[in-house]
Amino acid sequence: MPASRRRRAGEGLPLSALLSKALVAFTIECDNEFEHQMPHRTSHHGATGQGPWLVSIMMWWNCMRFVGETSVRAAELEELARTKTNLNGMARWGYVAVEAQGPRRDWMIRATAKGRKAREVWEPLPAAVEERWRKRFGKDDVAQLRLSLAEVVDQIPFTLPDCLPILGYGLFSRGRAQVRPAGPGTKPAASTLALPALLSQVLLAFAIQFERQSDLSLAITADVVRVLNAEGVRVRDLPVLGGISREAVSMAMGILEKGRLAVVEPDPAGSRAKVARLTASGREIQDRYPRLADTIEERWKARF
Repeated sequence: MPASRRRRAGEGLPLSALLSKALVAFTIECDNEFEHQMPHRTSHHGATGQGPWLVSIMMWWNCMRFVGETSVRAAELEELARTKTNLNGMARWGYVAVEAQGPRRDWMIRATAKGRKAREVWEPLPAAVEERWRKRFGKDDVAQLRLSLAEVVDQIPFTLPDCLPILGYGLFSRGRAQVRPAGPGTKPAASTLALPALLSQVLLAFAIQFERQSDLSLAITADVVRVLNAEGVRVRDLPVLGGISREAVSMAMGILEKGRLAVVEPDPAGSRAKVARLTASGREIQDRYPRLADTIEERWKARF
Protein backbone atom coordinates (compact mmCIF):
# COMPACT_ATOMS: atom_id res chain seq x y z
CA MET A 1 0.00 0.00 0.00
CA PRO A 2 1.47 3.41 -0.95
CA ALA A 3 2.40 5.71 1.94
CA SER A 4 -0.29 8.23 0.97
CA ARG A 5 -3.02 5.58 1.19
CA ARG A 6 -1.62 4.30 4.50
CA ARG A 7 -1.82 7.81 5.92
CA ARG A 8 -5.44 8.20 4.77
CA ALA A 9 -6.38 4.82 6.24
CA GLY A 10 -5.27 5.88 9.71
CA GLU A 11 -6.30 9.53 9.50
CA GLY A 12 -8.49 10.66 12.36
CA LEU A 13 -8.14 7.52 14.47
CA PRO A 14 -7.12 7.89 18.12
CA LEU A 15 -3.62 6.75 19.03
CA SER A 16 -5.09 3.88 21.04
CA ALA A 17 -6.97 2.62 17.96
CA LEU A 18 -3.84 2.74 15.80
CA LEU A 19 -1.84 0.85 18.42
CA SER A 20 -4.64 -1.68 18.81
CA LYS A 21 -4.98 -2.34 15.10
CA ALA A 22 -1.24 -2.91 14.72
CA LEU A 23 -1.11 -5.20 17.77
CA VAL A 24 -4.15 -7.23 16.70
CA ALA A 25 -2.73 -7.64 13.19
CA PHE A 26 0.61 -8.82 14.58
CA THR A 27 -1.11 -11.22 16.99
CA ILE A 28 -3.31 -12.72 14.27
CA GLU A 29 -0.28 -13.33 12.06
CA CYS A 30 1.57 -15.06 14.91
CA ASP A 31 -1.51 -17.10 15.79
CA ASN A 32 -1.97 -18.22 12.18
CA GLU A 33 1.65 -19.36 11.99
CA PHE A 34 1.37 -21.21 15.30
CA GLU A 35 -1.75 -22.96 13.99
CA HIS A 36 0.17 -24.06 10.88
CA GLN A 37 3.15 -25.41 12.77
CA MET A 38 1.71 -26.86 15.98
CA PRO A 39 -0.45 -30.00 16.21
CA HIS A 40 -3.62 -28.86 17.98
CA ARG A 41 -7.31 -29.37 18.69
CA THR A 42 -10.27 -27.01 18.24
CA SER A 43 -14.00 -27.32 18.87
CA HIS A 44 -15.02 -26.57 15.26
CA HIS A 45 -12.26 -28.14 13.17
CA GLY A 46 -11.23 -31.19 15.15
CA ALA A 47 -7.59 -32.19 15.73
CA THR A 48 -4.39 -32.00 13.71
CA GLY A 49 -2.36 -34.71 15.42
CA GLN A 50 -2.05 -35.25 19.15
CA GLY A 51 -1.76 -31.62 20.14
CA PRO A 52 -3.17 -29.43 22.92
CA TRP A 53 -6.14 -27.08 22.56
CA LEU A 54 -5.33 -24.21 20.19
CA VAL A 55 -4.68 -20.93 21.99
CA SER A 56 -3.27 -17.51 21.09
CA ILE A 57 0.33 -16.39 21.38
CA MET A 58 -0.89 -14.23 24.25
CA MET A 59 -0.54 -17.37 26.37
CA TRP A 60 3.14 -17.45 25.42
CA TRP A 61 3.62 -13.90 26.63
CA ASN A 62 1.86 -14.31 29.97
CA CYS A 63 2.67 -17.94 30.74
CA MET A 64 4.64 -20.40 28.64
CA ARG A 65 7.88 -18.47 28.12
CA PHE A 66 8.42 -18.72 31.90
CA VAL A 67 7.44 -22.38 32.29
CA GLY A 68 9.71 -25.29 31.36
CA GLU A 69 10.51 -28.79 32.54
CA THR A 70 11.59 -27.38 35.90
CA SER A 71 8.63 -26.38 38.07
CA VAL A 72 7.94 -22.73 38.88
CA ARG A 73 5.73 -21.42 41.69
CA ALA A 74 2.49 -19.73 40.65
CA ALA A 75 3.50 -16.57 42.51
CA GLU A 76 6.85 -16.49 40.70
CA LEU A 77 5.15 -16.97 37.34
CA GLU A 78 2.91 -13.97 37.96
CA GLU A 79 5.92 -11.94 39.11
CA LEU A 80 7.88 -12.80 35.97
CA ALA A 81 4.97 -12.10 33.63
CA ARG A 82 3.93 -8.98 35.58
CA THR A 83 0.32 -10.03 35.03
CA LYS A 84 -1.98 -12.98 35.67
CA THR A 85 -2.41 -15.92 33.33
CA ASN A 86 -5.29 -18.34 32.79
CA LEU A 87 -3.59 -21.08 34.78
CA ASN A 88 -6.64 -23.34 35.04
CA GLY A 89 -7.15 -23.11 31.29
CA MET A 90 -3.52 -23.79 30.44
CA ALA A 91 -3.67 -26.96 32.57
CA ARG A 92 -7.03 -28.03 31.13
CA TRP A 93 -5.85 -27.42 27.56
CA GLY A 94 -2.73 -29.56 28.00
CA TYR A 95 0.12 -27.04 28.13
CA VAL A 96 1.08 -27.28 31.81
CA ALA A 97 0.81 -29.69 34.71
CA VAL A 98 -0.06 -28.17 38.08
CA GLU A 99 0.77 -29.56 41.51
CA ALA A 100 -2.02 -27.87 43.46
CA GLN A 101 -1.01 -28.18 47.10
CA GLY A 102 -1.39 -25.41 49.65
CA PRO A 103 -2.33 -21.82 48.75
CA ARG A 104 -2.66 -21.04 45.05
CA ARG A 105 0.46 -18.86 45.09
CA ASP A 106 2.48 -21.96 46.10
CA TRP A 107 1.18 -24.23 43.35
CA MET A 108 4.01 -25.70 41.27
CA ILE A 109 3.73 -25.48 37.49
CA ARG A 110 5.76 -27.22 34.80
CA ALA A 111 5.37 -27.61 31.05
CA THR A 112 3.98 -30.83 29.66
CA ALA A 113 5.56 -32.45 26.61
CA LYS A 114 2.92 -30.70 24.46
CA GLY A 115 3.64 -27.45 26.26
CA ARG A 116 7.36 -27.78 25.55
CA LYS A 117 6.60 -28.36 21.88
CA ALA A 118 4.41 -25.24 21.87
CA ARG A 119 7.29 -23.27 23.41
CA GLU A 120 9.58 -24.35 20.56
CA VAL A 121 7.04 -23.12 18.03
CA TRP A 122 6.13 -19.89 19.81
CA GLU A 123 9.59 -18.63 20.71
CA PRO A 124 10.79 -17.59 17.22
CA LEU A 125 7.41 -16.34 15.95
CA PRO A 126 7.53 -12.67 17.05
CA ALA A 127 10.92 -12.12 15.41
CA ALA A 128 9.83 -14.00 12.28
CA VAL A 129 6.64 -11.96 11.90
CA GLU A 130 8.52 -8.71 12.55
CA GLU A 131 10.92 -9.64 9.74
CA ARG A 132 7.92 -10.24 7.46
CA TRP A 133 6.66 -6.78 8.34
CA ARG A 134 10.01 -5.26 7.39
CA LYS A 135 9.77 -6.85 3.97
CA ARG A 136 6.06 -6.05 3.56
CA PHE A 137 5.88 -2.49 4.91
CA GLY A 138 9.48 -1.39 4.49
CA LYS A 139 12.37 -1.76 6.90
CA ASP A 140 12.61 2.00 7.44
CA ASP A 141 8.94 2.32 8.42
CA VAL A 142 9.16 -0.60 10.85
CA ALA A 143 12.40 0.77 12.29
CA GLN A 144 10.75 4.17 12.82
CA LEU A 145 7.75 2.50 14.47
CA ARG A 146 10.05 0.62 16.83
CA LEU A 147 12.04 3.78 17.60
CA SER A 148 8.93 5.85 18.35
CA LEU A 149 7.44 3.18 20.60
CA ALA A 150 10.75 2.54 22.39
CA GLU A 151 11.21 6.23 23.15
CA VAL A 152 7.82 6.28 24.88
CA VAL A 153 8.36 2.98 26.73
CA ASP A 154 11.72 4.12 28.07
CA GLN A 155 10.06 7.21 29.56
CA ILE A 156 7.08 5.46 31.14
CA PRO A 157 7.89 5.74 34.86
CA PHE A 158 6.65 2.28 35.82
CA THR A 159 7.05 -1.33 34.75
CA LEU A 160 4.42 -3.05 32.61
CA PRO A 161 3.94 -6.57 31.24
CA ASP A 162 5.03 -7.40 27.71
CA CYS A 163 1.42 -8.12 26.75
CA LEU A 164 -2.03 -6.77 27.43
CA PRO A 165 -3.57 -8.26 30.59
CA ILE A 166 -6.52 -10.63 30.58
CA LEU A 167 -9.46 -8.35 31.34
CA GLY A 168 -12.15 -9.15 33.87
CA TYR A 169 -15.63 -7.77 34.55
CA GLY A 170 -15.91 -4.26 33.15
CA LEU A 171 -12.99 -4.86 30.76
CA PHE A 172 -10.78 -2.50 32.75
CA SER A 173 -7.03 -2.58 32.16
CA ARG A 174 -6.26 -0.92 35.48
CA GLY A 175 -5.67 -3.41 38.26
CA ARG A 176 -5.04 -6.30 35.84
CA ALA A 177 -1.28 -5.85 35.55
CA GLN A 178 1.56 -5.27 37.97
CA VAL A 179 2.21 -1.55 37.63
CA ARG A 180 5.12 -0.51 39.81
CA PRO A 181 7.44 2.49 39.91
CA ALA A 182 10.44 1.83 37.71
CA GLY A 183 13.63 1.95 39.73
CA PRO A 184 17.19 1.51 38.44
CA GLY A 185 17.58 -1.83 36.71
CA THR A 186 13.90 -2.80 37.00
CA LYS A 187 13.07 -2.23 33.33
CA PRO A 188 14.80 -3.77 30.32
CA ALA A 189 15.88 -1.31 27.66
CA ALA A 190 12.94 -0.79 25.32
CA SER A 191 15.19 -1.38 22.31
CA THR A 192 15.52 -5.03 23.39
CA LEU A 193 11.77 -5.68 23.44
CA ALA A 194 9.84 -7.43 20.68
CA LEU A 195 7.56 -5.23 18.58
CA PRO A 196 4.32 -6.64 20.11
CA ALA A 197 5.70 -5.95 23.59
CA LEU A 198 6.37 -2.33 22.63
CA LEU A 199 2.88 -1.96 21.17
CA SER A 200 1.32 -3.61 24.24
CA GLN A 201 3.13 -1.46 26.79
CA VAL A 202 2.28 1.82 25.07
CA LEU A 203 -1.35 0.79 24.55
CA LEU A 204 -1.68 -0.42 28.15
CA ALA A 205 -0.21 2.83 29.49
CA PHE A 206 -2.72 4.76 27.35
CA ALA A 207 -5.63 2.60 28.56
CA ILE A 208 -4.66 3.03 32.22
CA GLN A 209 -4.48 6.81 31.83
CA PHE A 210 -7.81 6.87 29.98
CA GLU A 211 -9.49 4.85 32.70
CA ARG A 212 -8.25 7.18 35.43
CA GLN A 213 -10.52 9.80 33.86
CA SER A 214 -13.41 7.62 32.71
CA ASP A 215 -16.08 5.62 34.51
CA LEU A 216 -16.06 3.13 31.61
CA SER A 217 -13.09 1.13 30.41
CA LEU A 218 -11.34 2.04 27.18
CA ALA A 219 -12.35 -1.36 25.77
CA ILE A 220 -16.09 -0.85 26.32
CA THR A 221 -15.96 2.77 25.17
CA ALA A 222 -13.95 2.14 22.02
CA ASP A 223 -15.44 -1.21 21.00
CA VAL A 224 -19.12 -0.93 22.00
CA VAL A 225 -20.17 2.63 22.90
CA ARG A 226 -18.40 3.94 19.79
CA VAL A 227 -20.50 1.85 17.39
CA LEU A 228 -23.88 2.45 19.05
CA ASN A 229 -26.23 5.34 18.28
CA ALA A 230 -29.54 6.83 19.41
CA GLU A 231 -31.55 5.13 16.66
CA GLY A 232 -30.56 1.56 17.45
CA VAL A 233 -28.06 -1.05 16.23
CA ARG A 234 -28.88 -4.75 16.02
CA VAL A 235 -27.24 -6.51 18.95
CA ARG A 236 -26.14 -9.39 16.75
CA ASP A 237 -24.15 -6.93 14.60
CA LEU A 238 -22.13 -5.50 17.51
CA PRO A 239 -19.35 -8.14 17.56
CA VAL A 240 -18.50 -7.44 13.92
CA LEU A 241 -18.83 -3.66 14.26
CA GLY A 242 -16.70 -3.54 17.40
CA GLY A 243 -14.30 -6.33 16.52
CA ILE A 244 -14.79 -8.22 19.79
CA SER A 245 -16.43 -11.46 20.90
CA ARG A 246 -20.14 -11.98 21.57
CA GLU A 247 -19.27 -12.70 25.20
CA ALA A 248 -17.48 -9.37 25.56
CA VAL A 249 -20.41 -7.57 23.91
CA SER A 250 -22.84 -9.27 26.28
CA MET A 251 -20.78 -8.18 29.31
CA ALA A 252 -20.46 -4.63 27.98
CA MET A 253 -24.18 -4.30 27.25
CA GLY A 254 -25.01 -5.52 30.76
CA ILE A 255 -22.82 -2.78 32.22
CA LEU A 256 -24.25 -0.12 29.88
CA GLU A 257 -27.82 -1.12 30.70
CA LYS A 258 -27.11 -1.18 34.42
CA GLY A 259 -25.62 2.30 34.19
CA ARG A 260 -28.59 3.51 32.11
CA LEU A 261 -26.23 4.38 29.28
CA ALA A 262 -27.95 2.09 26.78
CA VAL A 263 -31.16 0.11 26.39
CA VAL A 264 -31.91 -3.12 24.52
CA GLU A 265 -35.37 -3.46 23.03
CA PRO A 266 -37.27 -5.14 20.18
CA ASP A 267 -36.49 -3.93 16.69
CA PRO A 268 -39.01 -1.17 15.86
CA ALA A 269 -38.89 -2.35 12.23
CA GLY A 270 -40.70 -5.49 13.33
CA SER A 271 -37.94 -8.09 12.91
CA ARG A 272 -37.21 -10.65 15.62
CA ALA A 273 -33.83 -9.04 16.30
CA LYS A 274 -33.03 -6.97 19.38
CA VAL A 275 -31.56 -3.52 18.96
CA ALA A 276 -29.36 -1.53 21.33
CA ARG A 277 -29.42 2.24 21.47
CA LEU A 278 -27.67 4.85 23.55
CA THR A 279 -29.52 6.94 26.07
CA ALA A 280 -28.78 10.65 26.45
CA SER A 281 -26.18 9.79 29.11
CA GLY A 282 -24.65 7.21 26.79
CA ARG A 283 -24.38 9.74 23.98
CA GLU A 284 -22.49 12.05 26.33
CA ILE A 285 -20.01 9.23 27.01
CA GLN A 286 -19.73 8.58 23.27
CA ASP A 287 -19.03 12.27 22.58
CA ARG A 288 -16.46 12.42 25.37
CA TYR A 289 -14.45 9.41 24.14
CA PRO A 290 -12.62 11.07 21.20
CA ARG A 291 -12.09 14.28 23.18
CA LEU A 292 -10.49 12.43 26.09
CA ALA A 293 -8.37 10.31 23.74
CA ASP A 294 -7.20 13.47 21.93
CA THR A 295 -6.40 15.16 25.25
CA ILE A 296 -4.23 12.25 26.39
CA GLU A 297 -2.46 12.14 23.03
CA GLU A 298 -1.69 15.88 23.21
CA ARG A 299 -0.31 15.44 26.74
CA TRP A 300 1.85 12.59 25.51
CA LYS A 301 3.21 14.70 22.65
CA ALA A 302 4.32 17.30 25.17
CA ARG A 303 5.59 14.75 27.69
CA PHE A 304 7.34 12.21 25.47
